[in-house]
Amino acid sequence: MKIYNTLTRKKEEYVSVDGKPAVRIYSCGPTVYNFAHIGNMRTYVFMDLLRRSFKYAGYKVKGVMNITDVGHLLSDGDDGEDKMQKAAKEQQKSPYEIAEFYTGVFFEDLKKLNIERPELTPKATEHIQIMLDFVKELVAKGYAYETSDGIYFDITKAADYGKLSGAKLEDQQAGARVEVNGEKRHPADFAVWKKAPKEHIMQWESPWGMGYPGWHIECSAMSKKYLGEYFDIHTGGVDHIPIHHENEIAQSEALSGKIPAKYWMHGEFMQVNGGKMSKSLGNTYTISQLEQMGYSAMVFRYFCLNAHYRKKLNFTFEGMDGAKVSYERLCKLIVAHKNGTNAISSEEIENYKKQFKDCIEDDLNIPAALGVLWTMLKCAPSKDVYKTAIEFDKVFALSLDKAEDNIPKVQAPQEVIDLAEKMQAARLVKDYATADALRAQIDGMGFMVLNTKDGYQLKSKN
Repeated sequence: MKIYNTLTRKKEEYVSVDGKPAVRIYSCGPTVYNFAHIGNMRTYVFMDLLRRSFKYAGYKVKGVMNITDVGHLLSDGDDGEDKMQKAAKEQQKSPYEIAEFYTGVFFEDLKKLNIERPELTPKATEHIQIMLDFVKELVAKGYAYETSDGIYFDITKAADYGKLSGAKLEDQQAGARVEVNGEKRHPADFAVWKKAPKEHIMQWESPWGMGYPGWHIECSAMSKKYLGEYFDIHTGGVDHIPIHHENEIAQSEALSGKIPAKYWMHGEFMQVNGGKMSKSLGNTYTISQLEQMGYSAMVFRYFCLNAHYRKKLNFTFEGMDGAKVSYERLCKLIVAHKNGTNAISSEEIENYKKQFKDCIEDDLNIPAALGVLWTMLKCAPSKDVYKTAIEFDKVFALSLDKAEDNIPKVQAPQEVIDLAEKMQAARLVKDYATADALRAQIDGMGFMVLNTKDGYQLKSKN
C-alpha cells in the first residue's frame, strides 16, 4: 500500500509501526450537536475506503473514531460557547439528550452509506479522567500554564510547531486566526482545559476548579488509551490540519516524545456549486434531505467515489443526476452479468483483479478502480464477471449484491409501456418521425423516455 502522508508531503509505502500486516487508525469523529452534512459525510466515506482497502489488501484493521460530546468551542481561539451547550439552550434539552439524539442520527447515516463503524467509538464525556491526567502531566512538565480562564499549552515549547501544516511559528500573528487573549504567552497557545463559569452545564472537578476539556486534548487522550503513544494512521478533513491536528501533535509529542501517528491522511473539502459549503451559508444538505429529493445514499456514495479523496469535490444537483443515472446503469449491468452464461478466461479475470488492486494500493485511487470495474462490465454477460464485481464491492461498498433492488421500478400504465416499446422499435428501423410522434404521446401522458446504452428508461414527470 502506498499512501500520501501530509506530515512528509509525499506518497509513501505503508509500513506499520510494529512491522505487522496490520493498521491502527484514529479518525476524528463528529461533534454531535447537529446533523452531519454531506461535506462531513464525504470525510467518513474516505475513512471507510481506507479501512476497506487495507482489509482487501490483507491487513488487520483496528479503528478508533471519537464522539465529541463536550469541549468543542465555537471559535478556533478557544472562545465562545461549547457547541453542545449552545445546542442544548436552543433546543431546550440537556447536552446529553442532544448528544444521544445526534449520535444516533449520525450512526444511522453511516449505515445508509455502508460506512463500516470503526471497532471503537469512544465518547469524550466518558473519558474525562484520562484527559485530566494528560493535562496535569503537561503542567508538571512545564508545557502548559494556568490563566484566569483555563490551562493553555505553550506552543513555543513544542518541537517544530507547525510541522504538519508547514506554518511558521513567527507567522502565527495575534488575531490572524485566533482572538487575542492578553494572558496567553503566545497568541496561538491553545486551551487543554477550560475553567467553567457557574452557569456552564457541562463541568467536572479538576485541580483548577470546575471545568471541562479542550477539544484537542480529547483526541490525544483517547488515541493514546486505545492505540498507544505511537500508532499507524491518523485521519480527518483538511480543515483539521492547521489547528486541531497541529495541536494534537504538539501536546502528544510533549508528553511522550513521539508524534502520535506515523502517517497523517486528510480528505479534501466538498464544495457546493464551486463555492464553500457551510451551515452559515445555508448551502448544506443531509443524507435524509437528499433522500427526500430522490437521491439514495448509494447514489451519494457513488458520487463521492468518482473523485480522489485528496481532490476537491464539487457538489451540484446536475452532478447528482449524473451519478444517479450512472449508478442505475451500473446496477443493470451487474444484474445482466449475474444472469450471464458467457465464459471469460481466468487470465482475463486475474488481470482485472490485478489492475483493481494496483489502483486501490496507489493512495486509494478509487476513481481509477471504478474505471477497471466499468471496463470489465463491457465483457459479454458472465457469472465470473459478476463474482469479481462483488469482490471489488468489498471496497466500493455500493451494495452491488443487491443490484436488483437498486434499479428503480417505474409504475407506468401498460399503455405507456406499450407505446415506449413501439417507440424503441421505430428508432431501431430509423423511423424517427414515428418515434418522435410516440414520444410526444407518452409525454402527454405524464412520462418521459430516457434513451440509454442499454435501451430506455421510463420516468414520471411528476
